Amino acid sequence: MKGLFVKDLKLMMLQKNFLLLILAIVIGMMIFTDDVIFPLGFLSFIVSLFTVSTISYDDFDNGNAFLFTLPITRNHYVSEKYFLGLLLGCMAWVLATVLGIITTVLKDTLPITDLVQSSLMILPIMIVVQAIMLPFQIKFGGDKGRIAMIGAFGGLAVITLVIVKGAEAIFNIDLVSLLDNLPTVSMGVLIAIAIIIALLMLLVSMKISLSIMNKKEF
Repeated sequence: MKGLFVKDLKLMMLQKNFLLLILAIVIGMMIFTDDVIFPLGFLSFIVSLFTVSTISYDDFDNGNAFLFTLPITRNHYVSEKYFLGLLLGCMAWVLATVLGIITTVLKDTLPITDLVQSSLMILPIMIVVQAIMLPFQIKFGGDKGRIAMIGAFGGLAVITLVIVKGAEAIFNIDLVSLLDNLPTVSMGVLIAIAIIIALLMLLVSMKISLSIMNKKEF
């Protein structure tokens, strides 16, 4: 698995200029706008999605057929992709959070506790996005995988909207307002639960991807 990890890092180095551009854009948004939450999430999600690009590279020109002639297993391949995605996402999230804290302290735009709370809310969302994204990419590959992911996220957005509107219409409960008005302690517990659920979803997603990869023909 170490060889796969080194290979993917070298592949991503081919896109280092794009990564530097994204970082520059994020720093620019934090400096020239009062919103540090959006660039924080933007950097975390974009960098974590680079795992998808490595899968596309592997799939290009029937590259997987050659890759699996090497002394690696399909289980190693899937495990490495999940490890890479989680590592990249968490590193980008930490970097974005540090940049956000520095910007907030210098500009005094919002309390640090609010920034940290918002940052912690982004983390489980990023993990869930990876849990949804990776099986589709492994199953369908490049273009088809992206189309399938768009459909999946569109369906998830519709389900979320139905739940929010349904709770408001049937039970007269405004879920968005309820979350906004939660005490800091309750919000901390909610975020911890969300992170645990997200990690469990990632584990289930990995099991699905392993099943897909073991059935896949090259």
